[in-house]
Amino acid sequence: MISSILFFILLVVGIGLFVRNSKKIVAAVHLGTSLPKVDRKKERWFQMLRLAFGQQKMHRNLLVGVLHLVVYLGFIIINIELLEIIVDGLFGTHRVLKGLGGFYNFAIATFEVFALLVVFSVIVFWMRRNLVRIARFWSPEMKGWPKSDANWILIIELVLMGLFLTMNAADYSLQLRGHEAYPLAGTFPVSGFITPIFNNLSIDTLVLIERTSWWMHIAGILFFLNYLYYSKHLHILLAFPHTFYASLEPKGKMSNNEIVTSEVKMMLGLPAEPVTSDEVSFGARDVHQLSALQLLGAYTCTECGRCTASCPANQTGKLLSPRKIMMDTRDRATQLIEKGDRVKEHFLLDNYITREELWACTTCNACVEECPIGISPMSIILSMRQYITMEEASSPSELNSMMTNIENNGAPWPFNSEDRLKWMD
Repeated sequence: MISSILFFILLVVGIGLFVRNSKKIVAAVHLGTSLPKVDRKKERWFQMLRLAFGQQKMHRNLLVGVLHLVVYLGFIIINIELLEIIVDGLFGTHRVLKGLGGFYNFAIATFEVFALLVVFSVIVFWMRRNLVRIARFWSPEMKGWPKSDANWILIIELVLMGLFLTMNAADYSLQLRGHEAYPLAGTFPVSGFITPIFNNLSIDTLVLIERTSWWMHIAGILFFLNYLYYSKHLHILLAFPHTFYASLEPKGKMSNNEIVTSEVKMMLGLPAEPVTSDEVSFGARDVHQLSALQLLGAYTCTECGRCTASCPANQTGKLLSPRKIMMDTRDRATQLIEKGDRVKEHFLLDNYITREELWACTTCNACVEECPIGISPMSIILSMRQYITMEEASSPSELNSMMTNIENNGAPWPFNSEDRLKWMD
């Protein structure tokens, strides 16, 4: 009874904290404008299944794609056993689903095989990051917490898989010794190789190992669930809604500002809805003026760095890093949610993202094309450029000259319309 009460408290606290953190993320996303209209639903469902579940873009590098899929599927499949653990914890039973017989044996064996594959994959990923030292993992923005976070998540996954296999190995050993509380149940193709290590241990010691591993395993999963809020691994959950709402338009298509479009139509005498609000603003100076999809993308970002590695501006030594754009946007939104009015004198523009970064972008869309889950750092860059240009009128002199020429001459060059055809002479 005491064990069940303690388990219930642990479960309520863990899930309660997760719900609280989830509300913070929802609040941060809703700092922006509303999510886009949900049209072309079949295409959106297919896009979500293709990018989030199927991880299509990850398979451009076959080894990395397969290993990542193994970790993802392994974590989901192994945690199916969490259902049995919760029932056992609440009601004081042990392997309550053992009555399923052969299917149960197959399920436990599958969990163990995936656990081993996950351990192998995580070790490979750790080596790629820390021994091979792939360049995109060591960019300037990947210092401090972002760098540590990536390694901590790998360590947590190793520990969870280790606890799972240790728990099963001790359980199996107790089954073989005929302990009344551990009836024969399950097939253990991996932990069975660990069992001989326990041969010289007493029954009480084995029970202690099994129970300790069991408690640490469930506590570790609840810890991991709440760690996600502070980690780039939020994409485990958010990749699905983001890929569903992500743009279905061709990559090079830029959206028109409806307010500007309306004004131009009225100037040309075309039918248009006039904008009468005094609070109209162009572009984005802070996260409030970004869209909810842009903010969702910031929280979904995996910080893999494929966007930055493909950015021509970054490759030529410019300050711009599309990954940093997403990280800065997320940090600013989180700061507002966590601290509120105390940081309202700060803005995303200048306090987080510099103008030099924004104007270095060539709008080539390489970052969007390379992102495994369709995030668009470029859309944030364009929104902030629009604010600089239309609200502050402080865009670079070269751009101002071009726009002045277009306004006065109808073309980007400083020649009036009468002189345009002189080149033919």
